[in-house]
Amino acid sequence: MQDPKEYITQNKERFINELCELLKIPSVSADPAFSQDVLNTAEAVQKALLEAGCDVSEIHETEGYPIVYGEKIIDVKLPSVLVYGHYDVQPADPLELWDSPPYEPVIKKTEIHPEGAIFARGSCDDKGQMYMHVKALEYMVKNDQLPCNVKFMIEGEEEVGSNNLAVYVANNKEKLANDIILISDTGMIANDVPSITTGLRGLSYVEVEVTGPNRDLHSGLYGGAVANPINILTKMISSLHDDNNHITIPGFYAKVEELSNEERAEMAKAPFSLKDYQDALEIETVYGEKGYTTNERNSIRPTLDVNGIWGGYIGEGAKTVIASKAYAKISMRLVPHQDWKEITELFKEHFENIAPKGVKVKVTPHHGGQGYVTPIDTIGYQAASKAYETTFGKKPIPQRSGGSIPIVALFEKELKSKTILMGFGLDSDAIHSPNEHFGVWNYLKGIETIPYFYKYFTEMNR
Repeated sequence: MQDPKEYITQNKERFINELCELLKIPSVSADPAFSQDVLNTAEAVQKALLEAGCDVSEIHETEGYPIVYGEKIIDVKLPSVLVYGHYDVQPADPLELWDSPPYEPVIKKTEIHPEGAIFARGSCDDKGQMYMHVKALEYMVKNDQLPCNVKFMIEGEEEVGSNNLAVYVANNKEKLANDIILISDTGMIANDVPSITTGLRGLSYVEVEVTGPNRDLHSGLYGGAVANPINILTKMISSLHDDNNHITIPGFYAKVEELSNEERAEMAKAPFSLKDYQDALEIETVYGEKGYTTNERNSIRPTLDVNGIWGGYIGEGAKTVIASKAYAKISMRLVPHQDWKEITELFKEHFENIAPKGVKVKVTPHHGGQGYVTPIDTIGYQAASKAYETTFGKKPIPQRSGGSIPIVALFEKELKSKTILMGFGLDSDAIHSPNEHFGVWNYLKGIETIPYFYKYFTEMNR
């Protein structure tokens, strides 16, 4: 294969500018106010796939936001790679914590990204990483370096649970048929320590509502005599962990796989500085389940976290009130073998059972998905490992991620395909947070590395 570096250097500014234009569109799938922007982004992705060299690029409607499909079939006898990504982004709130407007991309140098990073919502998750594949295709097509077939499936609902993707996949199995699925929606350990994600946690996301009196009450006239839903809710949430930060829901750990000491020892070989980790987050110490390291807590162990909590008066000044209702959003990250629907039911049953008399509890499931582990002895993983070794000069470390991509397990079930997770972001890129960014070096390194995956995967399948 021709070294893609020269082509990338020649087109660097254009590659960056094209991504920045995509980042300017606020494709927030969670907020209906941005619905037209999400649709506009789908059209932009469709156009980009055609310009990059796809012979077919289509927008497929769903009951929610559309899925963009593209393909370049050069020989039906050759292997096919299916690229999955998403064009929707998380809400940018809280806006006041951004150093620059979230949909006005700017490039700024940082200590970790001396060549500059693109600051914008979606820069790393997942527009930047998705667009690496589009530009890698452009390089391969324009330089006659595409060794196999490629298909793209880019959706617009990943950040709200991919509710319509399962139906689309089930109805389009022949169209989506492939030999391997390639996703860049994860990260790596560091720019000088490449890694490939081999495991993902599952997810169960719920919203809870606690109702007390039939209206807001004067806290002087009723305080101490009527159950306060906010007080009750905080006590109930507090009880979900014990003193060792072990989750107290009955049956929660029934299917949790305990990794062997040997596997944990292999994980521990990954470079990690606890001091740097704490300094980066400006925290005095770490916190979590007793008996596990930081890297184990956020990858091979399940968790339960409150993502938002509200109720009562939160405006300026004071209002002495006992709220009628209190709410919280709670997510549970799950490990392989834990079924997200089963966990959701366990949570619902437990949360309702621990509610004291005087309040009513409602649990509303939102979305979820299964965990996933990909073996490292497959051709797909070996091809990815060799691709990283070619461009980084060292073998990548297999690493389990704490994040969730629920559709990976769905793909294996419906399409009978393994997934390779080639992420180029860093933990410090602030995805889902204010000041999200993606290193220019990382973006271009992804475009350089991806074509080698195609080359080695095709060669290994001969």
